[in-house]
Amino acid sequence: MKRYSLHRIGNLLALRAAVFGKQGVRVVRLLVDTGSTYTILPDEVLYSIGLDPSSSNERARLITGSGYLIAPRLEVQKFSCLGHVAENFKVVAHTLPPDSFVDGLLGMDFLSLVKAIINVESGEIEVAL
Repeated sequence: MKRYSLHRIGNLLALRAAVFGKQGVRVVRLLVDTGSTYTILPDEVLYSIGLDPSSSNERARLITGSGYLIAPRLEVQKFSCLGHVAENFKVVAHTLPPDSFVDGLLGMDFLSLVKAIINVESGEIEVAL
């Protein structure tokens, strides 16, 4: 297991990740969200790496505080986070409100993939090597 420190924002935990596409790479700040099934990235980040969310044929249903919405789900070339690189990783395209302090959400799809163990008290996360 490898241990990483998370950025504490009040009671919330965040980290940085890199997302790769045919037109480059972007570093994003993500909220660690065990309540999110999917990893969610904003449309503008996906456009900047050469992906068009509106062209995706796959959709995901997201439950939010104000109801639910249907958002595009598409594949990025690589998603790098917590020392792991997931190739052809699927993310959901959805832009969080402008006053959000993060770009998107790191969901259970990736957290399960790396077998994450989160220590909320210490603000650390352990992942399988």
